Amino acid sequence: MNTISSQIDTILPLPVEEKQLLLSRLQRMEEPKGKLIISAGKIGHYVYFIEEGIARAFCENQRGQTTIWFGQEGDVMLSYLSFFKDKPGYESIELLENAILYRISSKDLQQLYRQHIHIANWGRKFAEYELLKAEQRFMDLQFKTATERYHDLLANSPDILKRVQLGYIASYLGITQVSLSRIRAAMK
Repeated sequence: MNTISSQIDTILPLPVEEKQLLLSRLQRMEEPKGKLIISAGKIGHYVYFIEEGIARAFCENQRGQTTIWFGQEGDVMLSYLSFFKDKPGYESIELLENAILYRISSKDLQQLYRQHIHIANWGRKFAEYELLKAEQRFMDLQFKTATERYHDLLANSPDILKRVQLGYIASYLGITQVSLSRIRAAMK
């Protein structure tokens, strides 16, 4: 749980009592590679923290699956539409490795937000952080070349290239696997 505790502090340090309260509500889970943690078209009732492992979020479309996100140790997984609007999400999230996760129900987390201002502020900072990441991803897809996006992925998440299938990485970058191979070959 050290990774989770550190990630909470990275977002916004909490007073000791409130941090312990939040951590005490987390349920530990060990899940196998390939498990769908969140399924598109269903309401996700939990927020998950990744202690060990890697996951990807994807959407189904006419071409198959498009990877929209990778999460690894210290990251948080949830369906935003489910969490904020109590509606079925559009994405599925699957584990790409065996994983140790901690989860808290959306209901319990919302209750903590209502009862503890520091935890509510932590939740607001988390939402801001995630919004900025989503905006950066959108801007990158709109204005950067595939090669630039690949370089950014290498710089910001080098482990992903060792742990994730190239097809998923190509999908995430918005290119074909052949194009990704060309970019990688040009770098050598």
